[in-house]
Amino acid sequence: MPEFKILAISGSLRADSHNSALLRAARKHQPAGLAIEIYEDLRAIPPYDLDLDTPEVRPAPVAALRRRVTEADGLLIATPEFNYSVPGVLKNAIDWVSTDWTQREGLPLLRKPVAILGAAPTNFGTVRAQLALRQVFVWTNTDVVVKPEVHLFRSHERFDENGDLTDETSIGLVRELLDALKTKIEGRAAE
Repeated sequence: MPEFKILAISGSLRADSHNSALLRAARKHQPAGLAIEIYEDLRAIPPYDLDLDTPEVRPAPVAALRRRVTEADGLLIATPEFNYSVPGVLKNAIDWVSTDWTQREGLPLLRKPVAILGAAPTNFGTVRAQLALRQVFVWTNTDVVVKPEVHLFRSHERFDENGDLTDETSIGLVRELLDALKTKIEGRAAE
């Protein structure tokens, strides 16, 4: 069985982020055949600047992110919700990896399998942020896992004091999402 490389990105910069903890839980509970690598450099990505969006002048952290997205078989994105939408730092990173103005590099997100999940302390979790993110991925023609939807509402009740996901229902949903992502990647690999 081949091992597929998954790049996991948390849309939160907060040290004790439940979304970052959710990615660690995904890595802990990943199915055989997946290798989840958590991206740690979101803070280093500068604001999107079209004048710098060519291979010759692109900032090094952006070039590294684009390379990692391109090399990954799939993406796993954990998004918090800010103002009913995706955090700016996450949207900014997606903007940087969604382009190919020179038409020499290819589009890193084009048909890339991606699964979305999120955690928030509110009663609605990250429903609206995930919807906004799905809309962005329509434009980039990214292959998003549709089901299951993983919205960890009241997330502070699902993690222990060490940041470990302890809620069995949530763990089950994360496993189902990863299985669906793996199936989508296998389908792409068979094309």
